[in-house]
Amino acid sequence: MSAAEHAENIALAANLAREARKGRGAASNRAGRYERFAGEACDDGWGSLDEPLERLETIVQPDSSRTIITRNESPDLGFDRSINAYRGCEHGCAYCYARPTHAFLGLSPGQDFETRIFAKHKAPELLRQELSKPGYRPRMIALGTNTDPYQPAERKLEITRGILEVLSEFNHPVGIVTKSSLITRDIDILGNMAERNLVKAVLSVTTLDRHLARRLEPRASTPAKRLEALRSLSAAGIPTGVNFAPVIPALNESELEAIFEAAAEAGVREAAYILLRLPLEITDLFKEWLLLHAPGRANHVMSRMRDMHAGQHYRSGFGLRQTGSGPSAELLGQRYRLAKKKYGLDNPPLRLDSSRFCPPPRTGDQLTLI
Repeated sequence: MSAAEHAENIALAANLAREARKGRGAASNRAGRYERFAGEACDDGWGSLDEPLERLETIVQPDSSRTIITRNESPDLGFDRSINAYRGCEHGCAYCYARPTHAFLGLSPGQDFETRIFAKHKAPELLRQELSKPGYRPRMIALGTNTDPYQPAERKLEITRGILEVLSEFNHPVGIVTKSSLITRDIDILGNMAERNLVKAVLSVTTLDRHLARRLEPRASTPAKRLEALRSLSAAGIPTGVNFAPVIPALNESELEAIFEAAAEAGVREAAYILLRLPLEITDLFKEWLLLHAPGRANHVMSRMRDMHAGQHYRSGFGLRQTGSGPSAELLGQRYRLAKKKYGLDNPPLRLDSSRFCPPPRTGDQLTLI
């Protein structure tokens, strides 16, 4: 990095520090891609930019969705349907690829995404209706594909727990991905479903460095809490996995083996990784985070991302967006395969049982003679 580039980064970081809020992952609240206008802070002559900003409170409001199961045809994913109980996520992960979805709501993918949360209070009821339709064919439903099903609002609202209760009642398989130790609250339901081969739980572990995690994922569970949750789930007989996600070149990529070793000690049976994804607004938002929290590495991280995406920061094509390509990406893949084998995490993906699916009888239904 040249002296001029270094000086520019220092100046940008100073400006971002004025807009950043304590306990939030995004450094700014930049407008979404559909907005006609964008605001910019400026001094009114009274030193207004030097005044401390108020703490951003989280606002949870109801979501009016009429259906709850989202379907996809992506060859990159191991499932064709998913449920997200919330829009937006208070965990505030600086790198979250779901942030751009808030632009559809006329909100910012930045700080709005982690402070303006929409809760699908009717999710269990809507799920029951969809699973009861005569033409429904069961396959694993994924929870936590876009926003975390165990983010802080879930502690009080218990929407995810309600969804699990319905899935258990219908004998429907479910896979869960989360960064929260709150999942252990539902061990009673998950343990019962595990006895019927209806569930597996995956925790994402981005780093074992508590201080880095605090800056990257300010309101998610600490790395130690996530490993403890994996240990508790495994001890209860619930199949578990670990996601090293996202892998951020020149920031956390060196931790792959250490994370897999710690997960194996916690009883995990499967492992996966996902390279940092920077779609749409996330490129600029993550650059801002780097300038604010790791200014000395900012240019190097973005350079390595371009190296793994053929000169671009990100490519959304199937087969590329989660792993990248080129020598650096191939080396990461080799390390991943060797680490999985070394720590006994190279088991075939667990196939959950869809054959047990059966809508429970409703009041007034005619009972069978069997």
